[in-house]
Amino acid sequence: MDDLLGWLGPAYPLVKALHIIFVIFWMAGLFILPRYLVHQAGEPPGNAEDAKWIERIARLRRMILTPSLVVTWVLGLALAFNVGFAGSGWLHAKLALVLLLTGYHGWMVSLSKRMARGERPMAERAFR
Repeated sequence: MDDLLGWLGPAYPLVKALHIIFVIFWMAGLFILPRYLVHQAGEPPGNAEDAKWIERIARLRRMILTPSLVVTWVLGLALAFNVGFAGSGWLHAKLALVLLLTGYHGWMVSLSKRMARGERPMAERAFR
């Protein structure tokens, strides 16, 4: 067990638990954002309901998605440096998956910002 504690020491279990919690927050946000975009895509740009969806999506990004992404990365890197990168094939695979999810996150956020400007880069059906 002492090998796992590394430089984090007794804080290791807390850091790991917080990392898992924030990963769950991030994934929940990544699942709900496309659903919000489906509803927004069905509204004509500029109407009152579109404005409500723009605000809802902005709050989702500001309160859940971006903070959980940042905390997930910070805590995940702390855990990775704690145990070391060498000889950890699973860690490299996990890091590759996280990079893909981060790219997806960026793509979805850029779509939501374009939709907030009144563009409709994808049809409602494509979001489903």
